Amino acid sequence: MEFFKYEGLGNDFVLVDAGDEAAVTPARAAAVCDRRFGVGADGVLLVLPPRKAGCDVRMRVINADGSIPEMCGNGVRCVAVHVARAKGLLEGTVRVETDAGVSPCAVEDGHGEGIVTVDMGLIRLFGDRTLDVGGKSVTVTVADAGNPHAVLFGTFGRTDVDHLGPRLATHPDFPRGTNVEFSHVAGDGIDLIVWERGVGITLACGTGACATAAVAVAKGLVAKGRPIPVHLPGGRLDITLDDAGHAIMRGPARFVFSGVV
Repeated sequence: MEFFKYEGLGNDFVLVDAGDEAAVTPARAAAVCDRRFGVGADGVLLVLPPRKAGCDVRMRVINADGSIPEMCGNGVRCVAVHVARAKGLLEGTVRVETDAGVSPCAVEDGHGEGIVTVDMGLIRLFGDRTLDVGGKSVTVTVADAGNPHAVLFGTFGRTDVDHLGPRLATHPDFPRGTNVEFSHVAGDGIDLIVWERGVGITLACGTGACATAAVAVAKGLVAKGRPIPVHLPGGRLDITLDDAGHAIMRGPARFVFSGVV
């Protein structure tokens, strides 16, 4: 199997051009993602023929544990750069079909590292929810950016993230599981660490950045209508929310190496 290694702010993927979903099973994806015995990645991106008219490709994501999320913001940027380069486009739009809908991706690739602006669609907010986590009450704001999110605001250390992340991600209130965002508003931007469902702590999460920005706008913590810098361990994404809660994400995607397993 030929693969291409990509990363978006350190959120890394094994990308495979495939004719159908059976090309990489969840079990094989988990083996490939193993950082000691495999290639090493947060997930596998299958680039498949599209089902919807007007789309260039279809993206299927398999997490490092073999689970399948609906959407991946950093992954869709990597797919867009991969497809643009295959087409010889230094600048243009790639339309990627995902399990959460169609994502139009504007690619700028004139300097060796792709910069991609993605229409992430409407971020839906479902209000605050107080959960019992080991006898402690924890309040999160529930959001959907094509996949589920539970957003917390405050000051968090690594111990907090390691303790609360897996417990909230698998909490009974979230039957499909959830991504968990530990966020802190600083000036006009947001500092963010994400515990990703099926992966754990990652260096970046595109949908998590969008969900967190949308919640922060709704709570009046940051302003809509302009790029909101979201600072993740792997770097910065810019998220813009309009009056309706529609999100535009802008950030890098970089090819690392290719190989055969």
